[in-house]
Amino acid sequence: MTTPQVEVQAISRTYRMRSGLFGRPISVRAVDNLSFSIQKGETLGIVGESGSGKSTTGRMVLGLEPPDQGSVHFDGAPIAAPGTAAWCAQRARMQMIFQDPLGALDRRLAVAAQIREPLDIHNIGTKAERDARVHELLRSVDLNDSHGARYPGALSGGQRQRIVLARALATKPDFLVCDEPVSALDVSIQAQVVNLLIDLQARLGLTMLFISHDLRVIRQISSKVAVMYLGRIVEFGDADDLFARPQHPYTQALVSASPAPGRRSSNRIVLTGDPPNPAARPSGCAFHPRCRHATARCAVEVPQLTAPDPQRQVACHLVAGASSQAQDAA
Repeated sequence: MTTPQVEVQAISRTYRMRSGLFGRPISVRAVDNLSFSIQKGETLGIVGESGSGKSTTGRMVLGLEPPDQGSVHFDGAPIAAPGTAAWCAQRARMQMIFQDPLGALDRRLAVAAQIREPLDIHNIGTKAERDARVHELLRSVDLNDSHGARYPGALSGGQRQRIVLARALATKPDFLVCDEPVSALDVSIQAQVVNLLIDLQARLGLTMLFISHDLRVIRQISSKVAVMYLGRIVEFGDADDLFARPQHPYTQALVSASPAPGRRSSNRIVLTGDPPNPAARPSGCAFHPRCRHATARCAVEVPQLTAPDPQRQVACHLVAGASSQAQDAA
């Protein structure tokens, strides 16, 4: 097998916080022992409810936040320490598209200057070459020089997101982390931006980590999908197969809630209760208080990510038990 472009090995991240001025410090484990890999040119979609650790994972993969344990490798080499020359060189090849395009842009600066900024920071090309690159980038996201002369407040939400994408592509990166890049956009504009990302990936050979809570978008853009719940991956597999045959009860509920042609709304699985507080994680399987299939074992033993079949990994005692029984019967 070829070396993955991105390889994440058992990373975890815990935050310390207080409840009130004189409250005791508590630990919140945002990401818990996460491992996955992304091959060159592939898109891994991460999906889950708010608070599942998706964005924290994306920041750790880029090296914007250090993991408390575990490691991240890019092209076979560990992510360099922030601030070093090696880290700067890696960051030119790894870029991020943020959720809020207006918050990611400086409202006082014309957008062409903001697209040019990464080229200035990494000292790429001459002045004329940088100007030509900005023109090329605007065209690549279906905008023109007149858009580049405007300020962020004079652009629509979809246009601002295209500007953020153009800026992320300025240094010709190999890897993009897209953190909820279309959640703030109207549905019609979402489709345009997602189609643009798919087209750019095909033309430029980009590798992507795409984070979203919207299964429709994840299904459209991803080649593989990781489903996260309270900091852990509960199911991982090829996108088409995972959506056609969800095995973890949480994944089944998410897929049933996503509109799809030919599926009746009466088949929807409604989860009871809210996601648990990460600071008071349930014992055993974190999903067991909301799971309609939970057993006594689920409340005391944490399920590990296992492979019930070659295309899938699932962290569920019931799925692992069914797989074991099938193998014993054979």
